Amino acid sequence: MFSFLVSFLASAVLTLLVIKYAVLHAPALDTDFLGVQKVHDHHVARIGGLPIFIALMVTAIASALTNPSITPWLMALLLCGASALAGGLAEDYTGRVGAGWRLLFTMVAALAGFFLLDARIERIDFPHSSVILPALWISLPFTVLAVAGIAQAINIIDGFNGLASVVTICMLVSLAYVGWQVGDVFILSGSLMVAGAITGFLIWNYPIGLIFLGDGGAYFIGFMLGELAVLLVMRNGEVSTWYAVLLLIYPAFETVFSAYRRMFLRGKSPVMPDGIHLHTLIFRRIVLWTAGAKEARALIRRNSLTSPYLWMLSLMAVIPATVFWKNTAVLIFFCLLFVVSYVWLYTRIVRFKSPRWLILRKKNWRL
Repeated sequence: MFSFLVSFLASAVLTLLVIKYAVLHAPALDTDFLGVQKVHDHHVARIGGLPIFIALMVTAIASALTNPSITPWLMALLLCGASALAGGLAEDYTGRVGAGWRLLFTMVAALAGFFLLDARIERIDFPHSSVILPALWISLPFTVLAVAGIAQAINIIDGFNGLASVVTICMLVSLAYVGWQVGDVFILSGSLMVAGAITGFLIWNYPIGLIFLGDGGAYFIGFMLGELAVLLVMRNGEVSTWYAVLLLIYPAFETVFSAYRRMFLRGKSPVMPDGIHLHTLIFRRIVLWTAGAKEARALIRRNSLTSPYLWMLSLMAVIPATVFWKNTAVLIFFCLLFVVSYVWLYTRIVRFKSPRWLILRKKNWRL
């Protein structure tokens, strides 16, 4: 818990300083209120990844006081992730770095992790057997694309206050628990450290949204999440590879489904932003009418009411992944169940047939 507390406190203080002196980061203020994925109406600093990264560096250095053996590994992990952070921050400050370039920066981070941390996917488990990927030309691109893909997926679901933050915190806590179960101190400390830093950011992001993760924060914590998941599974053979698949399936499937929808159903580029992600549909067709008129306070209420729906959806995967982390057959079953449930829910909502149990009664919500 030392790593969690230190990173939480450092992140909370640093994030507050960014908010207080937001004028110093004028180029990184989100002033676009008309975009297809925008649901706020005031200027907000979108560089939440910066205080998170600095807090993690502070915590990694402080870890030398309690567990010096893992400090070099934590520092190496953060240095690898700096590339993903840099690509996102460049977009946050300039607005001129396309998704392809941001993904490339994250792939460089994953490539560095492949060689510096030995974070490489070398097996895929199946009931009663495993497929080994010994060849570098197979393992390397597969690992880089998988880690970068998770980072991109976290960026995609980062659409509402607290959504990406709470989802990743739950996943990191699960990684810490399984790391503790198998005696992997590096994964345990690293996961709690990242979870603490995100929690320190979260108290200023949810529910009011005083600061956003931005592309830098989303790509960075997505990289850290993907890298820790790969390291846990590959360093500990008793952990099924399907644990990582189920743990990360909500953002991963959201990304795959969005690409399919854009390319094959709408005939557009798979990276073209749109306003019909599942979280956006829940906002517009389930939550929107519950919070009153289109005023600032009502907009914040609607925003804060949307994220819990997706937290619950994510927990449908995180909880069974955490419970059955070494049972491949059960994990595969829950992966299939999640995919079916997601498609069913999306189809119902997009056809204006949302399940009644999802709809809140309209009342005078207060912050």
